[in-house]
Amino acid sequence: MSDPAPFDWPALMQAGIGGLGLKPSEFWALTPAELHLMLGPAGPAPATRATLDALAQAYPDTPHP
Repeated sequence: MSDPAPFDWPALMQAGIGGLGLKPSEFWALTPAELHLMLGPAGPAPATRATLDALAQAYPDTPHP
């Protein structure tokens, strides 16, 4: 089994302290679930190769006349 991806602590601290305006002590007192809830829903999932292929098929690159 491979190790999980490391936590991006700088990004989480920026979101919690910089974005939400939490004091450092408030940030570190949160559980991961509480921080997740405060940050709101995640954005859309990244595009997959299948999604990109479907878009390329629907909107092919064509040279301009």
